[in-house]
Amino acid sequence: MRQAGRYLPEFRETRAAQDFFSTCRSPEACCELTLQPLRRFPLDAAIIFSDILVVPQALGMEVTMVPGKGPSFPEPLREERDLEHLRDPATVASELGYVFQAITLTRQQLAGRVPLIGFAGAPWTLMTYMVEGGSSSTMAQAKRWLYQRPQASHKLLRILTDALVPYLVGQVAAGAQALQLFESHAGHLGPQLFNKFALPYIRDVAKRVKARLQESGLAPVPMIIFAKDGHFALEELAQAGYEVVGLDWTVAPEKARERVGKTVTLQGNLDPCALYASEEEIGRLVQQMLNDFGPQRYIANLGHGLYPDMDPEHVGAFVDAVHRYSRLLRQN
Repeated sequence: MRQAGRYLPEFRETRAAQDFFSTCRSPEACCELTLQPLRRFPLDAAIIFSDILVVPQALGMEVTMVPGKGPSFPEPLREERDLEHLRDPATVASELGYVFQAITLTRQQLAGRVPLIGFAGAPWTLMTYMVEGGSSSTMAQAKRWLYQRPQASHKLLRILTDALVPYLVGQVAAGAQALQLFESHAGHLGPQLFNKFALPYIRDVAKRVKARLQESGLAPVPMIIFAKDGHFALEELAQAGYEVVGLDWTVAPEKARERVGKTVTLQGNLDPCALYASEEEIGRLVQQMLNDFGPQRYIANLGHGLYPDMDPEHVGAFVDAVHRYSRLLRQN
């Protein structure tokens, strides 16, 4: 996660020339940023460089990336009537052609070396940014909507779902070979709110994307759901229509496997901060993680994204350790 990121000097150099969302709108820049980590590390997949907030932008909201602060919406959603200003979700995919072009270009450049993963933010997570106007430690404004304006909240979540389905299908049509849905703010909801305002839309996205792919004559692709801090909903997520459930580092792998059963693939879940450890310690932690998950139906990953101050050498040590211990596990 965030394998194309600020921890790489070449990423910082490429990004320095233009602002964040201008970069996202340049297929050539996105392709270059996607490929950079693969030139450095023997990674097993590429993840298209983009951002989850291109969807609210395509719905007509202004979003800027403020250095040192993160995403900012100058005019967040404040009242139910603000929903009327959003564009028709059916037009979103046509607004995001630059993402599809980036995917196609990157697939061509990869020439089959590794698969390319596309992604989007899940409806609840996108709603939090649109209502909060940026990042928040409590999501109090977005949760206020859930409690005070449940109908308007469902209306907004439906709009976002209706936008996400053609967007994700468009990514596959453009060449994405797997899709990941990020419910990054799952942890701000307890089980009740999650089951009411997040899970139904997570399920709906998977179901409708798969149906639309079939209708369009496109081959199905694996879908990954990553709900950060959503450990209270592991069983539900495992049955939500996704082939893979991503785990953050707060979940014990053996317990997760017991809870989700044998038919779902798990992805994760090393604490990203473990990459601050020595390379020897990283190797030990990776060995422990692989032993805990076991060799079947498992994709090794971090439990969340890389941080800008991480040493690329340590990222390399992580990747190498995964490959080394994977071979040992399979031999045994």
